[in-house]
Amino acid sequence: MAQRRLELDLPEELFNRLCRVSDALGIPNAADAALIALADWVSRRKAELDDRDPDQRYFINEALDELARKKG
Repeated sequence: MAQRRLELDLPEELFNRLCRVSDALGIPNAADAALIALADWVSRRKAELDDRDPDQRYFINEALDELARKKG
């Protein structure tokens, strides 16, 4: 797998928190913890985007419209 290099400048407090988390979880270093965190974040955002299927959104809106008609 091809790799790309990404360099981050973190605020001191965020870096310290990352170090504490990596220590607590037994992750060897802050860089590995950051890579895990980034992979998790990307995975969650991708899932959010996948859930935005236009057909599904229309179905939900249609169901809400029908519910509003029944109440009104």
